[in-house]
Amino acid sequence: MRGTAPATAHRVPEVTINQLDLVTLLGAAVLLAAVVAVRLTSSSGLPALLLFLGLGLLIGEKGLGVRFDDAELTGVLGYCALILILAEGGLTTRWETIRPSVPAAAVLSTVGVCISVAVAGTAAHLLLGMAWPLALLAGAVVSPTDAAAVFSVLRRVPLPGRLVGLLEAESGFNDAPVVIAVVTLTGVEAGHGGQPWWPVGQAVLELAVGTAVGLGIGRAGARVLARIALPASGLYPIAVLGLVFAAYGTAAALHGSGFLAVYLCGLVMGNVRLPHGAAVRGFAEGLGWLAQIGLFVLLGLLADPSRLPAQILPAIGFGLVLLLLARPLSVLATLGPFRVPLREQAFLSWAGLRGAVPIVLATVPMSARLPGSTRLFDLVFVLVVVFTLVQAPTLPLVARRLGVVGDLCATGLDVESSPLGALDADVVQLRIGPRSRLHGVELFELRLPDRANITLVIRDGKAFVPEPHTMLRHGDDLIVVAAAAVREETERRLREVSRAGKLAGWRRPR
Repeated sequence: MRGTAPATAHRVPEVTINQLDLVTLLGAAVLLAAVVAVRLTSSSGLPALLLFLGLGLLIGEKGLGVRFDDAELTGVLGYCALILILAEGGLTTRWETIRPSVPAAAVLSTVGVCISVAVAGTAAHLLLGMAWPLALLAGAVVSPTDAAAVFSVLRRVPLPGRLVGLLEAESGFNDAPVVIAVVTLTGVEAGHGGQPWWPVGQAVLELAVGTAVGLGIGRAGARVLARIALPASGLYPIAVLGLVFAAYGTAAALHGSGFLAVYLCGLVMGNVRLPHGAAVRGFAEGLGWLAQIGLFVLLGLLADPSRLPAQILPAIGFGLVLLLLARPLSVLATLGPFRVPLREQAFLSWAGLRGAVPIVLATVPMSARLPGSTRLFDLVFVLVVVFTLVQAPTLPLVARRLGVVGDLCATGLDVESSPLGALDADVVQLRIGPRSRLHGVELFELRLPDRANITLVIRDGKAFVPEPHTMLRHGDDLIVVAAAAVREETERRLREVSRAGKLAGWRRPR
């Protein structure tokens, strides 16, 4: 799956203009329907992937009659889509948010994945009757969490910064080791490998090479883009996209993890002051959505609705083991030494949503034509749909019951504005939570840094420009403009007052 050329050449099918017109019309209709689906799911609490998969089933052979059964092509296009999704994740992740959680997330994404694969693989062998190599392969396929699925739901929940950072970092890191495991176990089952367990040395080497390539290309690319003046602002997003794919290709050519290189390359470039940074991130976000839509619709096309009902009960049993045993064990075993509170560990266990990644990985054994691979694909497809329906809507409730809902939620806003760019300023949106002690505090009592101001307050759906004696209330949304140098200090001060009230830090000169 690293880009090896096929043994025989295939003739490109001829496409007439009439066929092109029909395909264009159908593609546009699917794309617009998917955009509407995003709007519908944003208020329901469900990830949009469910409706995208439904669209694929609807236009498939048992629906509108479009026949598609090429698992190998789906795997290749799936890898391309995952590159774009991981790049968007890296570019839009703030290093300050994930930095304290990187060690814990790295252990959870490696050691935790091994534990999850072992437990889920044992369940697949004992409950589903799979032979050990195929059972471990099934455990590896369902082990990764999906960033797109998790954060489409968590955007609505104000979580503590440490928990957000841990979820973001884990979802960015865990794809790489899982891909290595799936490809290795597929080779073992196909008779191309030796032992039915991971070659640990090779895995460590691939992760090390991917890390080095991603950080190296990210830093070099950021320096070059910061110093050269391209003739059009639209060239900067294209240059960043080229660097991301260069990171993947270079790492793969050096037998490293291309996915890890992509995420780290995006993370490095997303945390420097790139020219037209807002346009770069907006472009990446648009490509990420397009990749998700195309990928999920394609996976829905590949699935056969007539085969899926037979896998409902096995998928529920297997998924319960994954949700209630494998995921909690991996979290408890790896995060205990980092002193993560048990409540946060419980939420992390429940928040391990599966999405596109497990379904894409299920196409790898199908491409190798392994016995039982079609059943595995159907099983994973049903598992993702059923447990997304169960977990996604309940995440906000679980967060509140476990007491991990934060009092203040800060979100960066990208505003493409020349004055703000010249001043090196950031725009941040904050929401005052129901238990925040910012309630009742007047603006002048906040004592924000000199180059930070609350410029707009949104209350009960109405926006107004605040005055020094404007009193804040629960549920207010604040728009803060701060110089980049004092953004972190500004957020820290607001969180401090949110926890301890207006007298927090009053002895310190400001």
